[in-house]
Amino acid sequence: MSKRPLGCLFEVIETLVLTAVIYLVINTFIASPYRVQQQSMEHTLEPDQYILVDKLSPRFDRYKTGDIVVFQPPQQYQQPEGVPYIKRVIGVGGDKVEIRDDGFVYVNNVKLNETSYVFKDSDGSPQPTVSTSQSLWVVPSGELFVLGDHRMSSADSRVFGPIKLDSVIGRAWLRYWPFSTFGILPTPPHPELSPAAP
Repeated sequence: MSKRPLGCLFEVIETLVLTAVIYLVINTFIASPYRVQQQSMEHTLEPDQYILVDKLSPRFDRYKTGDIVVFQPPQQYQQPEGVPYIKRVIGVGGDKVEIRDDGFVYVNNVKLNETSYVFKDSDGSPQPTVSTSQSLWVVPSGELFVLGDHRMSSADSRVFGPIKLDSVIGRAWLRYWPFSTFGILPTPPHPELSPAAP
């Protein structure tokens, strides 16, 4: 009679251990939850929204302009409790990124069309992008140039330069909370950056 409760206990423990292992595998290699805690991606992502960060697809699908990534910033910009940053990829290895006096971003001398995601001012016009002490960067191989969508409220590559790929946790994939905002976070196309057809 005592064997049955003991057997049930082992089954419960086995189930809990298996659940924990599955969670750890998914969280480490496939996807993990992330709470937006900064204003730098408004209005694409608002503070206290929750997203899933895709860690799997970047292993075989390179990051590209328009992707939203979660990453650990350089040490001097790290936040309390190691809260990661979330920004949008503007340039990848080999790209020349320039912020010009007209308030627009240029990648390889082509003006980037960012109207679908850059924060809009009260008059509905896209917020201009302002450079700091530097306005031109050539992104090294193995690094990414990132900017927040809310350019006036973002510490990003304009301040700390391109980030290393090994600091990137993954690609923002799905917004799941609040449930009213549930949906895939698409990567906007940038046909203006495609090589001209011969």
